[in-house]
Amino acid sequence: MTAETNPPPGPKIRVGVVGIGRGQSFAAAASDLLGMELVALCDIWESRLRGIGKQYGVATYTDYDRFLEHEMDAVVLANYFHQHAPFAIKALRAGKHVMSECAANKTLAEGVALCRTVEETGLIYMFAENYPYTVFNQEMAWLYRQGEIGRVLYAEGEYNHPFDDEGLLRLAPGRLHWRNWLPSTYYCTHALAPLMCITDTWPVAVNALSISAPELEDRRVRHGDTGSVILCRMDNGAVFRLMGVIIPGHSNWYRLHGTRGAMESVRGPGYFGPGWVRVWHDPWDCRPGELADRTYVPHWREHAELASRAGHGGGDFWTSFHFASAIRSGEQPYLNVYRGVAMSSVGILAWKSALADGAPFAVPDFREEASRAAYANDHWSPFPEDAGPGQPPPSIRGFFSISEEALARAREVWREMGYEGD
Repeated sequence: MTAETNPPPGPKIRVGVVGIGRGQSFAAAASDLLGMELVALCDIWESRLRGIGKQYGVATYTDYDRFLEHEMDAVVLANYFHQHAPFAIKALRAGKHVMSECAANKTLAEGVALCRTVEETGLIYMFAENYPYTVFNQEMAWLYRQGEIGRVLYAEGEYNHPFDDEGLLRLAPGRLHWRNWLPSTYYCTHALAPLMCITDTWPVAVNALSISAPELEDRRVRHGDTGSVILCRMDNGAVFRLMGVIIPGHSNWYRLHGTRGAMESVRGPGYFGPGWVRVWHDPWDCRPGELADRTYVPHWREHAELASRAGHGGGDFWTSFHFASAIRSGEQPYLNVYRGVAMSSVGILAWKSALADGAPFAVPDFREEASRAAYANDHWSPFPEDAGPGQPPPSIRGFFSISEEALARAREVWREMGYEGD
């Protein structure tokens, strides 16, 4: 083994993973190379769970409470987008460290409760946002720390991931699947997180507009809009523009302008484009010997072998790496509960703004009890299980019905893939 692949010293961190779809990436990452050991899996899809449990040779559970009784040190949450906070809180109170996929919270009240629980337990919480850890975003973070573009003034982040009709049906089986009720602003962390991590800034206010496309939406079993644009005012005065989420034309891209230059990930074919970084300066801002404009292929500065083999441009390695490192050190990771909740809450508050045609909404500082306490009972939610007076629709069109034709086609696809629900 090379020095890079030697396991870290000390006892292995025993890990349980919730969710056997996306969760298999985390299950595979819980390896000797990171000093982690997968010991249990949990999912309600029992037939599939048994097969994957045998594949990994670990215990399986369909009951989350029983899963938490298993002897383990940490839990990775890769279950449904809007269910993470209650699962995380329960795991923390059971004495387990937690790494949670996005989003961290579906309501502002859940965000407050999650922050309080991490503080009360003193356990590690890692927000598993993987897009800051692509090689080009890591390179831009390094450049920013060197002062390459000065203080950020404006930045753009795009996570726009469209699907064909059948692909979307397969991704979201069932009329009540969370993706079918997701407002267009909620899945904003892939766009926002890299910009926050590159610049070490925090959101303080948001404005947003949602984009509806009935000619696309009415042929699908979705109640939400096709896309949105969010403007975030950051704590240093900068403005970040976020765009997504399933508008036709795939786009994953980041650009930053500062007080002495700009940089971006280069657009191009593929999920992350070619992976190049471009940096440029106006002639009057060039330092002696500095190129006015350069484009290059960045490389990992450490753990290149492991990162290059991982999914999401290396991000699936780095989230597990930093989670394990935080547990061993006893210090919260950079993507801690406060950043996770702040990023996730931008999506919630942006939806409030979109329904108010772009009105501004303040983002509380979740690090401070005095700032977050006012939101401890804010259970505003567009998801069907929370339906009731005062709850918002998931579309700027309001609540609308899915056609019988679209439902019939969806049920055919769902039956074909083995989904037995409605």
